[in-house]
Amino acid sequence: MHIGIVVGEASGDILGAGLIQALKKRFPQCRFSGIGGDLMLNEGFESLYPQERLAVMGLLEPLKRLPELLRIRKHLYQHFVSDQVDVVVGIDSPDFNLHLEKKLRHNNIATVHYVSPSVWAWRQGRIKTIKKSVDWMLTLLPFEAIFYEQHNVPVTFVGHPIADKFPIKNDTQEARHQLSDLIGNQISNGEQKTLIACLPGSRSTEVEYIGPAMWQAMFELVAQKPDTEIVVPALNASRRLQIEKQLELFPSLPVHLIDGHSKIAMSAADCVVMASGTTTLEAMLLKKPMVVVYKKDAFSYGIISRMLKAKFISLPNLLANEELVPELLQNAATPDAIVQGVLSWLENPSAVNTLQQKFTELHQLLRLDANELAADVIENLLKERA
Repeated sequence: MHIGIVVGEASGDILGAGLIQALKKRFPQCRFSGIGGDLMLNEGFESLYPQERLAVMGLLEPLKRLPELLRIRKHLYQHFVSDQVDVVVGIDSPDFNLHLEKKLRHNNIATVHYVSPSVWAWRQGRIKTIKKSVDWMLTLLPFEAIFYEQHNVPVTFVGHPIADKFPIKNDTQEARHQLSDLIGNQISNGEQKTLIACLPGSRSTEVEYIGPAMWQAMFELVAQKPDTEIVVPALNASRRLQIEKQLELFPSLPVHLIDGHSKIAMSAADCVVMASGTTTLEAMLLKKPMVVVYKKDAFSYGIISRMLKAKFISLPNLLANEELVPELLQNAATPDAIVQGVLSWLENPSAVNTLQQKFTELHQLLRLDANELAADVIENLLKERA
């Protein structure tokens, strides 16, 4: 048995490693090859190229590296065809993987795509390419599977691996002790303080547009609630420098800037103010009330807002199909609106309790043991083709 896997990002490496572990139980002598990261390599995976070569973002970088990416894709295709691979699993990276999967499927090689593109939200015309490219789609979210069923694409909702790793009940006090250790016990009487975690984004443009409104909001919030302290986890050194520069305008703000540890920061907080993104799912799994903020330059927002088909942008609201948490978009993302969003949670414990109950239900919905379910689908697909 020879199974191909192609991964382009760190999140895909996590999924790939978990999938390999599950498939090894079913096919102990199986060989795995393609492109993967360190976690997959630790499972005995044979990577033809470093995973980082596929990790391109934005509009310009893929264009600059297009010749290299095309060479890699051609080599992968030749490798899988010549070695008579049994199935190829493309994990995320749809712009790269779907074209490869389409060619392989045309050559009668089984193809599975793991992690749906956001085709349900925008560029819905991509469903035509997906139907030609994949024998089976594996989705992390239930509403994605419904979309594919409506378009007659074989699909299985396998749940979200992150949901498998998070406990159903979060221990806020333990997280506060961990946070105090990280910042040198600077939070006095930490259990009694109101703690707000602020996550302005992982990209420089996100911090550029969201950061100023977020810090002004925290300044106004502290003026109203002097017992409040703020913790800000910076993704890397570049984001830390960028955030430090913005915070120079607020020298009296009681803020603790830490390197990484976003999960601890959110887990310890009474409320999270955050940029829209996958971290909203983590905040939901930690059962935290949140205020979601999204801002871009006017030109980009104008284009995206016209293309967007979904009613919501944050994963908690998308999963529930209702506005469980406030979403402040573009011009609505003012400091005053952020403050009011935070206070609506801090001053209404019953609303927080109701929210946490709904978050628990959503957590259980996603907690399906994704690795094993995904491996089941691949095993069944191979049996059918055999």
